[in-house]
Amino acid sequence: MMKPILIVPSYKEGGGGGHLARCTALAEELRSLGRETRLYAPDAPLAVPEGGFAFIVLDRFRTSLADFLTWRRLAPVAGIDEGGPCRNYADFLIDLLPNLEKTPPNIRKPGLLRFPATRRPSWEESRADGAERSGRKPLRVLITFGAEDAAGLAIPAAAALAAKSGLEATVVFGALNRSAQPHAQMQKDALRKKNVVVLEYIPNLSERLAEYDLVVTHFGLTAFESLYARVPVALASPTAYHEKLARNAGFFTVGRGKKGVRRLKKLNLAGEPLAALRRQCREIAERYGVAPAAPSTAPSVGESLAHALNSIAIHAADCPICGGAMNGAAGTKRFSPASARFYDRTYRACPVCGITYMSRSSPPPIEYAKDYFFDFYKKQYGKTYIEDFPNLVQSGRKRLSHIVSVMKTRTVSPADCEKPHVLDIGCAYGPFLVAAREEGFAPTGIEAAEDAASYVKNELGMPCFHVCFPLSHDNALFSDGQFDVISLWYALEHFENTSAALTAINKLLKKGGVLAFSTPSFEGVSAKGMPKARCARAAFLEKSPPDHYTVWSPSKTRGILRKFGFDLKKLVITGHHPERFPLLGKLVIGKNGVRRGAAYRALLTASRLFGLGDTFEAYAVKM
Repeated sequence: MMKPILIVPSYKEGGGGGHLARCTALAEELRSLGRETRLYAPDAPLAVPEGGFAFIVLDRFRTSLADFLTWRRLAPVAGIDEGGPCRNYADFLIDLLPNLEKTPPNIRKPGLLRFPATRRPSWEESRADGAERSGRKPLRVLITFGAEDAAGLAIPAAAALAAKSGLEATVVFGALNRSAQPHAQMQKDALRKKNVVVLEYIPNLSERLAEYDLVVTHFGLTAFESLYARVPVALASPTAYHEKLARNAGFFTVGRGKKGVRRLKKLNLAGEPLAALRRQCREIAERYGVAPAAPSTAPSVGESLAHALNSIAIHAADCPICGGAMNGAAGTKRFSPASARFYDRTYRACPVCGITYMSRSSPPPIEYAKDYFFDFYKKQYGKTYIEDFPNLVQSGRKRLSHIVSVMKTRTVSPADCEKPHVLDIGCAYGPFLVAAREEGFAPTGIEAAEDAASYVKNELGMPCFHVCFPLSHDNALFSDGQFDVISLWYALEHFENTSAALTAINKLLKKGGVLAFSTPSFEGVSAKGMPKARCARAAFLEKSPPDHYTVWSPSKTRGILRKFGFDLKKLVITGHHPERFPLLGKLVIGKNGVRRGAAYRALLTASRLFGLGDTFEAYAVKM
């Protein structure tokens, strides 16, 4: 049974009512999908269910670090439109509205907003209707600044528009608005005398937007709901932050505060100016995906925020090697900020051990079966795994020479009566096992793909087990200290729990035994990408295979291995690609691919000299 979701809206005074309304609707829709969902209320005790929450959704505009840590201790956290200091510490991040944040979210999609079912059939019809109306009937204008209107903009905005002829103004005061004071009532009465329709509250206001020709509001949900309803909007900003958001998104704005809304008096709302405003709003709607192709239907249910949250599993973003824990002055856990976010995964650099690691919101779309070594491998290298088999065996011989050079127990010879035992984890179709047998080792393989394990056992005649590593206690195939060498060639990064894998490897190795592995490098030319290192690293992580849970750096490897009882003896930087150098790499690429000229040799020398290969091999000894 799936754990419940807890939704925590903003109840802060001055924060508006949009967050609470959105969270209430989100909770209702999640429940309609059969997902147990709870809405947090500050005046009621929080009952944590047995087994805890699946995750917690924070819709609080700007969450303080103290509040974030409080919720994060209970469950993983998903932030919606989060702009506070803990934005980039969230386990998952969704931006429904455009913002000024430099750190990207996992999902940026205004189309996930809960849009009204009622909308104008098309922007063109809205334009024609407005043109007809401008000649015979007043332009209908709706003024609303949310459920709270903390800056008190509704009354001056309505007063400014009431002074204009040729329009019919309606002002809506929200359910949380503090306009019941005597002077406010006098102002409302004055507006009514100027034929302004004054409404205290309209249930389901979003469904009424299509009735109007223009909406005057601030940057927020109503502005985007109006775009979806194909109604142009003019914005006035309660704060400088709202003004920046409005301008950044491309909206027309009259400015900030009451001084800004008074400019509505001078706003031309007829003819070409209104048509230009309508075109501007249509462009914004198309840019942010709130203009679906279907002319008169709401977004499909599969595109809603509730469906998106119900389909993902948000995990705690703790380091898979050391846990990422660091005791500070207050004894709280330190979290790593996200290095890069994508729709299905988040990368972080652990502040303790330095590893870059991934947490996923859905299982990787890769199965370790026959297709993995044929179709997937061919896309990467231009040939299938079996076609590349001779080259892989040759690479295995080179790796064995490094292994022999760091072995402390004995030299290796094919004539040895007691051959050193090597376990190759993730052995695929066995090229390294073939090389090991030829070099005098007693090889054994472990492989998650059944077809590959069967090939090694039946075709190559070597022991190979179709199991997942690390082995469970009920599936103890090997004894502690059984192997002289354990290797993982481009396999270690596939373990979601790297700590468990390295701990199990240490137990299976003899004292002085060798751990050898290869893995992509986060310090290669593709990741460093001078001069824009940050952009290059994000691009590198975006292209990283979706089943690589750790991204290793040669400079961090020694410290990490020492935590698990290994002494690093040798690092070999591999995967040198001069053509991947920014700018200069173009000099070595000809019409038929890479040219092996002077430029190629110069960049290859630089890559080797500065350790800029995109992969590396590590050889360590069990202490």
